[in-house]
Amino acid sequence: MAIIKSELFKSLEFGASLGNSHVSETPLLMKLSSLLEISILKNEKLLLSTGNNDPVTIFHGSKAPNMSVTQYMERIFKYSNCSTSCFVIAHIYLERFFQKKSGYLTSFNAHRLLITSIMVAAKFLDDKYYSNAYFAKVGGVSTEEMNRMEIEFLFNLEFRLFVTTELFLKNCEKLDRAV
Repeated sequence: MAIIKSELFKSLEFGASLGNSHVSETPLLMKLSSLLEISILKNEKLLLSTGNNDPVTIFHGSKAPNMSVTQYMERIFKYSNCSTSCFVIAHIYLERFFQKKSGYLTSFNAHRLLITSIMVAAKFLDDKYYSNAYFAKVGGVSTEEMNRMEIEFLFNLEFRLFVTTELFLKNCEKLDRAV
């Protein structure tokens, strides 16, 4: 049996039992949202400095939402009842998505990619999860958009949703060191 070194991983069980808690009270989700916010800032700075445009996809909104990624994750965490492990798995899915598809995580696509990746992770990982219509309402998109984003996301991942324990732990340790 592997020894788990990540303090962040040890906090998963605590975070999962918090129910209607806030991201700021869950170390893993706080670190993940901070990492995503930093990534968005770096990507947008890179795009501005190079003059490149991020390829527009189904995940792009016409304008950046007023809600920060941290606030959005708090909302998803509060209303979805997903396990905190879903958020780690969703992050792995996002990495796979951007390895497969060119583009960047920006303020124009982060929210839609987050709600989609978390919903897909919940369906794959958790015993109980809500419908696409419910996730759409939580995410602030229409059910039709949610359905289209899920299909697009799954095809881009080539339906590879399984995550090994080793990759999961590696990701927890990476999150632990990142912020």
